[in-house]
Parts: sequence; C-alpha cells; structure tokens
Amino acid sequence: MAELGRRMFLTAAGALATASAVGTHAFASGHARDARSADEYVDVQLLNITDLHGYLQAAPGSSSVITGAGGRKYTVGGVAYMAAHLERLRADRANSLFFAPGDLFSGWEFAAESLADEPTVEALNRMGLDFASAGNHEFDKSPAFLSQHMVDGISYPTVDWDNSFVDSSGQRFHGADFAYYGANTVWARSGEPVLPPYNIEWVDAGQGRRLPIGFIHLTAIGTETMPASYQPGLRTLDQLATANRCAAELKSRGVNAIVLSMHDGAVAGGDFNSGTNPSGPAYELALRCSPDIDAIVCGHWHTAFTMMVPDPDGVPRPFVEAGCHGQIINEISLRLDPATGKVVRELTTSTNHPNTRDVAPHPELSDVVKYWAGYGARRAALPLGKQSASFTRARNAAGESTMGDLVADWALWAGRQPQGPMNDANLDPAAPADLALIATAPRIGQAIIAGDLTYDAATNGTVAFGKAWNAVGFGDPIVTATVTGQQLHDALEQQWTVPAGGGLKYAPLAVSANVRYSFDATGPAGDRVDPADVFIDGIALDVSRSYRVAAPSYTLLNQDGYPAFTGFTRPFRHQRDFESFVAYVKERGRLDPAPLDRVTVKNSSAPGARIGTTTVPPRLRSAEGKVLPRAEAAMLAAGRPSAEGFRVPC
Repeated sequence: MAELGRRMFLTAAGALATASAVGTHAFASGHARDARSADEYVDVQLLNITDLHGYLQAAPGSSSVITGAGGRKYTVGGVAYMAAHLERLRADRANSLFFAPGDLFSGWEFAAESLADEPTVEALNRMGLDFASAGNHEFDKSPAFLSQHMVDGISYPTVDWDNSFVDSSGQRFHGADFAYYGANTVWARSGEPVLPPYNIEWVDAGQGRRLPIGFIHLTAIGTETMPASYQPGLRTLDQLATANRCAAELKSRGVNAIVLSMHDGAVAGGDFNSGTNPSGPAYELALRCSPDIDAIVCGHWHTAFTMMVPDPDGVPRPFVEAGCHGQIINEISLRLDPATGKVVRELTTSTNHPNTRDVAPHPELSDVVKYWAGYGARRAALPLGKQSASFTRARNAAGESTMGDLVADWALWAGRQPQGPMNDANLDPAAPADLALIATAPRIGQAIIAGDLTYDAATNGTVAFGKAWNAVGFGDPIVTATVTGQQLHDALEQQWTVPAGGGLKYAPLAVSANVRYSFDATGPAGDRVDPADVFIDGIALDVSRSYRVAAPSYTLLNQDGYPAFTGFTRPFRHQRDFESFVAYVKERGRLDPAPLDRVTVKNSSAPGARIGTTTVPPRLRSAEGKVLPRAEAAMLAAGRPSAEGFRVPC
C-alpha cells in the first residue's frame, strides 16, 4: 500500500462522503461569528487530539460514548473514523496544522502496545500529524526510546522481536514523520532540556509571504515520579515560569502568534463542547500565563471542554481539551493580521468535534488498523516456553500462592538485569537486587497480577506470548532501590491493618525464592514479624544494614499502601512489567510451581490466633458499568491528584 502524502491525504476534497461538523463554536467575541468571511486576515486552522494511548481500533468501553449539549450521546473512537473527519475538516483550508499535547502511545490496546507502539506511529504518520508535545507516557520506556526509536527509527536490540516491525506498507519501521517537544522536562544532572522546548511553524499569508506561529510544549509536573514514567534521571520544571520564558523568547524572535500545548489539564463540566466551572492546574495556568500566548491546548486529564478564558489583561483566548482515546478532534480557528502576524483575538473560535463512527471509515487507515490487529493476534500466539502445572492466585493459610511466588521470582530476576541499551535516565548504576516483593492483594490500588497462568493441556503447557503478557503488569517498571533492613521489616508489618470498626486486614506481600519468614498469628498489627524470623539467602534480617529490593514502581512509590519504603535511595529503573515478564518466561523456557513454603505462621492454633482477612481490590468500572482496562483502573485506584472530586486518570 503506497504511503499517502501528508497534504494530499488531509486536504483532498470529496474523497469520502462524510457527515457535516457536529457541535457549536466557542467565540472570543460576537465578531468571531463572521471570522470565516474576514478575508483581509490570514486564516489558520489548528486541529488537535490528545491522549490517544494507542487506541487505534476504537475507544475502550469506558470511553466510547461521550455526552454533548442537551445530554446527547455520541459513540466515538477509532483512527479510521478520525482520518475521515480530519479529511473533511481540513478540506479547502490553506493553513492547517495538526498536533497533539501528549500521551499518543504507551497505552493498553494489545496490538499497539505489544508491537512497541509502532502501529500508533504509523497511523499518526498517515494522518499527517505535524508535531506533538511529550506527555508523561511518552517517557514510559525512556527518553532514548522516545527520541531515538519512536522519532528516528533506530532499532534496539532485536529487530522483529523488541521493535522495528514491518508496517502495513511492507516497510521496516522508520520512526515518526513528526517531531516531539517539551520545554519543562530536563536532565536531572545537567538541567538541560531533554527535547526542544518549542517549534515555529510558518503559514501562507499570500503574495509569497509567510507568517510564524510559535508552539510551546509542557509536560505534567512530576512526570518523572509517576509509576509508569518513573525516570530517576529526569526532572520537570515549573510550568508557568517555563511557559512565560518561552513566550518571551518567541516574541524576541519576532513570533507574534503563540500557542501553548500542555500535557496537563482541568475539568470543566460534562458537555464536551462547552466549558463550565473550570478547575485544575491547566486552568490556573491559563489565567496567569503570558498575554502573548493566544491559545491553551490541554491534555492528560482525559476530559473534554472548549471555552474562552481571560488572559491576565482580560482578553479572551481559547482553553480546550479534546478528551482521550480518539474521542474528539478539537478545532481552533485563528485570524492573523497579515502585516504583524498577531492573532486578532476577537475573531478566534474553537469547537470540539466528536470522532463519530457514523461516517465511512477512511480506507487507508482501515487497512492500517486491520493489518496491525492481525499482526498482534499472530504475536499473541507465539510460544515462549512451557509450564508443568497451573499457577494460581489461590492463597494458602499463610497468604502465599503459586502465582504470587512466580511473579516475585520474576521481579528478582528483573531487578538483577543489566542496564538496557536505551535505558538512559538512571542516576545510579544497576546494582543487583537482594530480594523482591510483590503486593498480591495490595491495601490500595490494583494487583499487578491480572490472572492465573493456567496449564493448557491441549498444547502440553505451552505459554504463549499473549498469555504471559496479559497475566502480569500495568506497563510500569520494576525498580531496584536501596532500603534498610528496618524498612523491610516495617513493610512486612504493614501487611496487617485494623480497619475502622475492628477486625484485621491482611494484604500479603509475595517474596522471592531466596526469602523465608514467619509471622505470629497472635500478635497485634504492627508486631507480628520478628526480624530474627526473616531470612534472606539463609541469613537473618539485619535491621541496621542496607538491602537492594526489587518491586514494581507502584509499590516503592507507596501507591500500593506500604509506606515503609518512603525514602528509598539509589533507585534504578528496569524494563516495564509485561515486557519484562515475557522476557523472563522466554529465558526460563520452563516454569514449575514451587512449594508454598516461603511464609509460615507461628501460633496458628493458639487462642486468639488470626491470620487476617484478605480482600482483592475489585476491578474498577466506568460510570456505564464497564470494566476499565487494567492500567487505567490501577491509575484511578492509586490516589492520583484530584480536583473537586475528579480523579486524574494518568
């Protein structure tokens, strides 16, 4: 299939019969209603999407229906439909730019994620994305993966296994045809930016003249400490100061039209094509950032709104967010003064167009989606190894399970791996782990173990790629860090809590095969584990010495409910969980359940003995009752920041 040229694909008129635009515009002023006929100004169309998260086939059930004016519902999602809508929107517009404020890839659709999100990049290339801001999830693997592989197409380390797959046109992955930017993400050691902070695009002003538009790009504060994008070697700078500094630099370069594309958001009502009672960090920034910025385009919060907010001088400017998972295309229309290149603010309009599925899908993108879905299905069937019996989450009296032990053994293996070829954002060397811990039924959040690894008699115990991938993980890394023996002891004690109303809750931690410990069933919460009864490689736990512990980033960052690890040092980020578990199964070749003898109970028959009640957190559901994807559910359950009761999904 031939690669379509960006402009030809996006501006070809009449190629498909599509529905007319849905929704109403937000106007900077009453004059904006006549902006399309203001021919004395330079017309510029800005189209943007956000937080696609690799959902090429369709938005997941939790995101597939959005609500517009009057409570009207729209079924949305899918890049083939998005391509058809884009083609219609861009038709006959001489100056049209298509961009995104982050989290385009690193999502939860198997066909995209298991193929290094190269399907997502191919789809975006074919839709003609011009540029993008780096969101937190663009750093889920590493800065090098983003810039060297996803953008430049450099392979590592194994072609056709780790990455560099053949795309739908029969060509090897070559990287993105668009650039990534980020003004406030810097290297921790040097303070130098990881990506270029802004870009300048030039639009046709007629008579051989061009006018510049500057785009500033921001990433969510704390990206480097979020579980999935945990990168010890990165830091994020203050958003307001960074935006104002970049705006001043652009003005000094003669750029008089400036747009802020930021991977941070707000909440502003339930109608995707309006905005009411806004709140959140992006809104606070929109009220305060430089008046030289003419529009603020948001992401990250998975919300949808379009409205005008006043800048510090009281002049309205667009403030928008286009949902997530391919739900919406936002359109901002600017009019530039042909002499100065300044935005004529009173003529600005903004609309959120739902990516409805009631149009003919674009055939080129339909082929792309079908190709990668088939590739994903074939990859899922690839054999990795064998298992001799089932691994289940069924716990014995001590809270131990064969699946928990398997995952803890994988975590120890993962925590002893050397630094990978594109793992470039660690500050400390890869000192190997002494032990590993896995929360099998965490106090808060979702368990990293998604299901049992059952024996398949029909294939004599073959463990296929998809089976292993879907058994473990959210897309977060294993992290090895230095903790004290006292912290390890305290974490074991924190498995037991007393809930309101009494009783005893038990949130067991699976331990790697080189660990043995006992707990006293008659002891109170906080005094059940004697350090003398904890052995690592046969040696009793020393509360005064240091150990290297391997655990999911969620656990070490206290998002599983074990705060003892707070203050860990010398962290080293390893590979993401589902990719790492697949590699572990492939390397091991054969999996055999181990005896359940790592945790034992003292005084189990004594009067007053209690093991504690274990409750596996239920899978979270959307407002419509649909089960959320594992990773999204984990993020929602982990106490993410919120505004007025709204919980930020990622």
